[in-house]
Amino acid sequence: MTKILITGVAGFIGFHLANRFLGDATTVVGIDNCNDYYDVELKQARLDKLAVHKNFRFLKLDIADRAGVAALFEQTQPDIVVHLAAQAGVRHSLSHPHAYVDSNLIGFVNILEGCRHHAVENFVYASSSSVYGASTKIPFSTQDRADYPVSLYAATKRANELMAFTYSHLYDIPTTGLRFFTVYGPWGRPDMAYFKFTKAILARQPIPVFNNGKMRRDFTYIDDIVEGIVQVTQRIPQRENNTFADITSAQAPYKLYNIGNHQPVHLIDFITILEDCLGVEAHKEMLPMQPGDVVETYADITDLTADIGFKPNTTLTVGLNHFVNWYRAYYDV
Repeated sequence: MTKILITGVAGFIGFHLANRFLGDATTVVGIDNCNDYYDVELKQARLDKLAVHKNFRFLKLDIADRAGVAALFEQTQPDIVVHLAAQAGVRHSLSHPHAYVDSNLIGFVNILEGCRHHAVENFVYASSSSVYGASTKIPFSTQDRADYPVSLYAATKRANELMAFTYSHLYDIPTTGLRFFTVYGPWGRPDMAYFKFTKAILARQPIPVFNNGKMRRDFTYIDDIVEGIVQVTQRIPQRENNTFADITSAQAPYKLYNIGNHQPVHLIDFITILEDCLGVEAHKEMLPMQPGDVVETYADITDLTADIGFKPNTTLTVGLNHFVNWYRAYYDV
């Protein structure tokens, strides 16, 4: 039976992914440091949901702990690793840079080393659409250069992709990076705009609308993200067809994919749909662009569809309705 290690299992995507694998009777080992970047009680509630499964094991562990990660791999011997643990948040990286170095760089190397020394069959890790920076070429393609990040968070995610390629090339570790595009849905992250908007609108408080609502985002529903990850774990990259085989002689069992809805929406239109789902009109506070933000994200998912045969299909109205229903039930509002 396949044993999957999921890092960041108490997080938004990690929780949903673990729940999906556990439903298939897969053995899941999950780790998380359960830090207080956002509501720890929400993280614990997610873990409580997972704990009912007999084939789930949770270990509290910080991936920056080199000895702890080494011991984890030695004790659990996972077949597949899905690495989702990271310090998230573009704006937070402006004020807390060292947290991103510790988790997203040091922690990433520790996980790579675990995969290297324990013959992991497949290593799938979270990257981000933020690696494209302020690129004006739309839609964003994995074939485009992504060398000009506009936040430290984005820089660490791009570094992860380069580090993974190096380990794939040197040690023949199959690695797949997934560039997520604005993931939303039930059990989501309270630091995300849609979550903050919902809380503020229901409390009849103003919401900050940056760049006067003229930004566009490729909002992607959590179930689509999970389905994409599951299918990617079942497809092991081969050395002869890595993502950059056409521009480099350095071969590696390495792939990169965008996972996005391929349908960017203006922020102001997103807010309108959320208002309809909530049945409450928002009081909007129009503000200028924030440092580290980008005007638009738009995923080219051609490679994902061609290789995996998958593309997201949840509409924003359906996805936001699911989120709002969960939010009202969870917070009793």
